[in-house]
Amino acid sequence: MNVLFVTLDQFRGDSYSAVGHPLVRTPILDRIAAEGVRLSRHYSQAAPCSPGRAAIYTGTYQMNNRVVANGTPLRSDLENMAIVARRAGFDPTLFGYTDQGIDPNRASGDDDPRLESYDGILPGFSIGLYLPESQAGWIHELRARGFQVPSGWAPALRGEAERPAEISLSAFLTTRFLEWLGMQESGWFAHLSYLRPHPPYVAAGEFSKMYEPADVALPISPSEPEKRHSIHEIALGLPGVSAPTNLDDLRRIKAQYFGMISEVDSQLGRVVRAIEDRGEWGETLVVVTSDHGEQLGDHGLLEKLGFFPQSYHVIGLWRDPRSGDAGRVVERFTENIDLLPSLAQAMGEQPPVQCDGRTLQTLFADPDCDWRNSAHYEWDFRNFFLNRVTSRWPMDRTLSRQNLAVSLNDSTAYVQFGDGTFRCFDLAADPTWRTEVTDDGVVLRAAQEQLLWRQEHMDRKLTDMLLSPGRPGRWPSELLTS
Repeated sequence: MNVLFVTLDQFRGDSYSAVGHPLVRTPILDRIAAEGVRLSRHYSQAAPCSPGRAAIYTGTYQMNNRVVANGTPLRSDLENMAIVARRAGFDPTLFGYTDQGIDPNRASGDDDPRLESYDGILPGFSIGLYLPESQAGWIHELRARGFQVPSGWAPALRGEAERPAEISLSAFLTTRFLEWLGMQESGWFAHLSYLRPHPPYVAAGEFSKMYEPADVALPISPSEPEKRHSIHEIALGLPGVSAPTNLDDLRRIKAQYFGMISEVDSQLGRVVRAIEDRGEWGETLVVVTSDHGEQLGDHGLLEKLGFFPQSYHVIGLWRDPRSGDAGRVVERFTENIDLLPSLAQAMGEQPPVQCDGRTLQTLFADPDCDWRNSAHYEWDFRNFFLNRVTSRWPMDRTLSRQNLAVSLNDSTAYVQFGDGTFRCFDLAADPTWRTEVTDDGVVLRAAQEQLLWRQEHMDRKLTDMLLSPGRPGRWPSELLTS
């Protein structure tokens, strides 16, 4: 078996044609969905990139892995996707980035340069192509081709519309993967970590003209000021996060975002054709997801933040040619933390004990199994308050209160803020998250559900072990069977 694990950065779960989007065209993603399982209510567990990816790679909620921002180190005692793949006999190889900072306890000293950036590589991955935040390798190639490219990843990406799509950032990554693939025997594991459709909102080449702004639907408007939470008000005032009020500008942003999606879909087409040409498409497990979503103007916001589902509902595709699940659509709530234990099982390994997620194969085999009835995600916004802390831990708990957790089910969305406030939205009456529940009993049940979720998913790495005479550190199941 081969494993192709694809992340498309900042990909909203409603923005491809397989889910019925009226404008966006994504034939390759549609094909993968048709040949596998489409997870229709699939959620990221955190934003922005580092927190979202920490959940994917370790199978843990933010409340357990504690990667709360771009720059928070990932603890070295947590197993990850690459380590599990190595245990299964693969050489997992990265193309792109993982955005996981080194655990300071594993640094070579205070002057270790890896302590200066979160732009690190997840332990366990071999490097096929490393694209740091600077995108230096791609920019170097563009300059070698004679293009005048400014320094910095954002200015370089803003010029994509003026350059052919064949030399886009996504094309550069794809070409390096195909070169590597040509030198591999069967039994490979590749992680393709594409930046697009991450901003800046400029698609490459002809894809920048693929969608007319006039054809783009307008976003969900913000609720009335008196109904907003303070963190929503703060976000609306942040540059680069507050959506433009000019509707033409907003439509242009959305049209470019959709163009980026179609462009990266076309690059996945190159990947699929190459695997087919090798005769391996029938032996390749394909997983596609995103680290988080994109507000895209909904509720007056851009980027990924806050508590609204647009920042967390992401694409979820699982294509295992051995399963016979072609064309299946799963309507139950699935989460990015499910991917690591599911991949472990697919590779013949036990899921790490740390995993908060569940194996998707269990759900595929029995749609009525004991499964979650809610999706959960978290957002930590302590970065907004770093300059307000006047004393040190443990007396000052200011930063530990700057977070929120969301529990989302069929009819209700409950948001608990670390400062003790909450919001509870009536999704049955208004799926746009602008109408709050007025029944105190419903609010109480939603709050209790979230509390039970936290109790059920507290860190369990050592808690299920028993130290006993002659059997130190054995699991209860081993004690019962030995």
